[in-house]
Amino acid sequence: MSDVLVVGAGPVGLTMASELARHGIRCRIVDRMEIPLPYCRAIGVTPRTLEVWDDMGVAREMVDAGLWLEGMRSYIDGHPVGDTAANFDDLPYSELGLPQYETERLLGRHLARFGIAVERGVALSELVQDGTGVAVRLEHADGSTENARFRYVVGCDGAHSAVRHALGIGFPGEAFPMGFMLGDVRIEWDLPRGMALRALRLNEDAAPDMFIAIPLPEAGRYRVSMLAPEPGDDAAGTDHGIQTEAKGPDLAAIAAVAAALLPELPPISDLRWSSYFRISMRLADRYRDGRVFIAGDAAHIHPPTGGQGMNTGIQDAYNLAWKLALVLQRAAPETLLDSYESERRPVGADVVQRTRAASENYGRAKGEKPDRLADTQILVSYRGGDFVTAGEPPLPAHGPAAGDRAPDAAGLRRRGIGFPVRLFDILRGTDHVLLVQLGDAGEATLAELGAFAADLAAAYGTHVRLCAIAPADVAWQPLMPLCVDAEGSFAAAYGPGETAVLVRPDGYVGWRGRSWRDATLGSHLAKIFTA
Repeated sequence: MSDVLVVGAGPVGLTMASELARHGIRCRIVDRMEIPLPYCRAIGVTPRTLEVWDDMGVAREMVDAGLWLEGMRSYIDGHPVGDTAANFDDLPYSELGLPQYETERLLGRHLARFGIAVERGVALSELVQDGTGVAVRLEHADGSTENARFRYVVGCDGAHSAVRHALGIGFPGEAFPMGFMLGDVRIEWDLPRGMALRALRLNEDAAPDMFIAIPLPEAGRYRVSMLAPEPGDDAAGTDHGIQTEAKGPDLAAIAAVAAALLPELPPISDLRWSSYFRISMRLADRYRDGRVFIAGDAAHIHPPTGGQGMNTGIQDAYNLAWKLALVLQRAAPETLLDSYESERRPVGADVVQRTRAASENYGRAKGEKPDRLADTQILVSYRGGDFVTAGEPPLPAHGPAAGDRAPDAAGLRRRGIGFPVRLFDILRGTDHVLLVQLGDAGEATLAELGAFAADLAAAYGTHVRLCAIAPADVAWQPLMPLCVDAEGSFAAAYGPGETAVLVRPDGYVGWRGRSWRDATLGSHLAKIFTA
């Protein structure tokens, strides 16, 4: 019996399979499509997803293939032309423009480095589980069938998920009444490189007429979107996503919308592909049924406003993979898997609600966002969850709480290394990292902490490691990495004075207290890991 079957080889499934492999678990990944879709569906990559890719080791390749999104130019009928610049200078990454087909190509190449290839033209047709595994039937494109058994199955197979249907999980919600048109075209205008454009005509009791152009990495090329002129006719078909059964709009139809909404019609040419697109807003009743999980569009679908869909799904997979790997390695109890739904479903619900509200009010606030971080996914938190723990009071007043994303810190120095390192460099990997910021860095404290680091290694092996942070250079302790906060950036992000933070493999704070001597740290580790 194999460990895991991943169904679906879009960005979410490829992330799931890659992360399982990075954590030491091999899987099979299948997709019913014989070749990937050529359409540029998702484009925007959030700063948080780039942090995920940094940890995975693929951020550089993604950045090299993409284009930084510099902002938005807005033409809103009745208002002056306005430019809104992107402003992420205080984050490790800005927002990247990368077509989904490039994201899939690069993630597929990353997965291949683990010796795992996507099995294409393979569809899941049946699924039955019991207390020890999941039996599935797979239909191959050549007409053959295969019966196989896995310990776990993860459905990353989109809005019409065969896995979700096989489980009978409800997917309540509704569809937008209007259809949309998409296209990949060349536009010749003076719009600055990396700047998106939207032209809107507001309608009092209906959706605004719109023409939206998002820049692609190739100079002069844009993914454009607009309302379909006859909603529900040309765009008829399934209730969410690309309508592959219908011929997309031609160049003349796209240019006609642009001409009606832009002050001057720029030359639009070289239509590479076009399609109709439908939008629904749905959230699965649950994300798990026994040994089977769903992630990405299989669990939540919503309007594309803010570019949240693919990014939310990638982080579903990033959240689940390390937990599933620990359970399969018998290093964690199966109850840890309960935290996947309890942490990620509220995030999906929030994204559905926010993107729906943003779409229904699109353009009516002159394009201003109430919070520039709202769509970055930096603010996602699991505070109050059953598998994050606050230490004994009084807790540190500054910095992330248990359940929050662990922020980066620059300018750290390690003895013998002639260049500064980032905290994310220290955290990168598949283990939990206990960060201990020292107040008293005397020899006795260092010796005690070094012994504690050895105890952690003895109890948890490579699953937990310790790194000390000191305000100034101190005596080095074997088996205990020590960084000097030369620029004070760690203290600025996590608070001054003594503190301890346990960071999970997905970059979230699992436990936070004032001291590594806090007894709640031991009880938290005992809950996450098996004896």
